[in-house]
Amino acid sequence: MAKTLILTTFLLFTCIISCSADECHDILQDFYPDLRIYRNGSLVRFRTEEFVMPFPDGDPKTGVRSKDVIIDEARNLSARIFMPVDIPHPWKKLPVLIYYHGGGFISGSPFSPTYTNYVSSVVARANAIAVSVNYRLAPEFRQPIGYEDAWVALKWVFSHAQSHGARGPEPWLREYGDFHRAYVGGDSAGGNIAHNTVLRAGIERASRIFLQGIFMNAPNFWGSTRIGGEEKRYEWVVTRSYLWLLVYPNVPATFDFPAINPSLDPNIHRLGAKKLLLYDGGEDVLVDRARLYEETLRKSRWGGSIQFHVIPGQDHQFDINNPNTDDARRMLDIVVSFISSDNAI
Repeated sequence: MAKTLILTTFLLFTCIISCSADECHDILQDFYPDLRIYRNGSLVRFRTEEFVMPFPDGDPKTGVRSKDVIIDEARNLSARIFMPVDIPHPWKKLPVLIYYHGGGFISGSPFSPTYTNYVSSVVARANAIAVSVNYRLAPEFRQPIGYEDAWVALKWVFSHAQSHGARGPEPWLREYGDFHRAYVGGDSAGGNIAHNTVLRAGIERASRIFLQGIFMNAPNFWGSTRIGGEEKRYEWVVTRSYLWLLVYPNVPATFDFPAINPSLDPNIHRLGAKKLLLYDGGEDVLVDRARLYEETLRKSRWGGSIQFHVIPGQDHQFDINNPNTDDARRMLDIVVSFISSDNAI
């Protein structure tokens, strides 16, 4: 049953490279090369996700074992868990990372080669346990469903902490997870989800979820007023704006809703983590939103420590998309150091 639930995520849609005049007339919203929605309610995804099998006995290339689990069967909410095969100090438990993948809220998967490789690299280097969450995607499941999935997944992970009473069902987390060193991370849309999830943990103290840190790679934030260099890529800006309305329709104040524009959130100081690692490519249209986020958090009453890196000449998700470059390797070193350190920055 669990295998069936996970595999349903990877149903492939027919790819249409071009459309006839009649077909184009029937298009309601066009986000090519990502997504096309037709007036009859059907949709086509152009970026299909390849499914790669986990390595329960360990991947010989990375020394990391992985497996897929169901978090909530009713939600069809699943995850891929990663852990090193060889643990240097078996008596010392491992940091726990909860990761949310990118993809504009409409694509991406923890079971894809891209995110399996990235999370495996972090786990191998940081000697950590990672739970890469398969939250549901828009437009079939529009926000706040993805945010709720992320929160349910975080609570499920922490259900394995000894301080939460009855221990959760996953033995890797029960036996090896150090929940005093728990981190949340994400890239692009996953960075947005990471922020909103960690903020909720800070607001809902009754959840007893306390995080050591959060790291965000090019988080997908936006706003109704253009800032910095956003006007220089006007067509891209317009596309992103319409995409957010597709992902989260009927929200108050649209692009100034706190979920997408945290600089206007009066609760931003309640971010539920002790430290932050934030980074982006200097050529990314979102880099000014990262700068605004960092500035807003520093001016707030949050009080945590912040590392902020802008990598000159690099674009959106540069380390995810091109992991074998020097800049990507250096950024991986920084992420690993952030997770591995027991002390505040």
